[in-house]
Amino acid sequence: MIENGLILTQAQVQEMTAYLEANLPLEACGLLAGKGKRVEKVLFVPNQAQSPVRFVMDPQEQLRAFEWIEANELDLLGIFHSHPSGPETVSPTDIAEAAYAVVHVVCSRKAEKWTLRGFWIENGQAAEVALQVTA
Repeated sequence: MIENGLILTQAQVQEMTAYLEANLPLEACGLLAGKGKRVEKVLFVPNQAQSPVRFVMDPQEQLRAFEWIEANELDLLGIFHSHPSGPETVSPTDIAEAAYAVVHVVCSRKAEKWTLRGFWIENGQAAEVALQVTA
């Protein structure tokens, strides 16, 4: 795992997984904002694709989220989305469509339990990065 991972709180992980659960069976997505490696805010962005196997962030809601991040003097640290029925890693589509140099968090669900894994995507390659969850 390479070094540029993220630090999330348990409450943020619970907030994300509740949102993912509420959007089943569709993929859900959003942005992670903060400073350095520490996530300070989870922003939910509707999945315009309305698909169980694909996500496309609603452009107007994504722009609103970016404006909120800027207005609050935070940085875009990550993008998260769910894979409700797997895989537990980034897909070829995720790699091909990665447009931002941020951590991509894939949230996969097995036996009603969510697993979060972080990836750094660059030059068509994905490398796993650490996701640290604090109290």
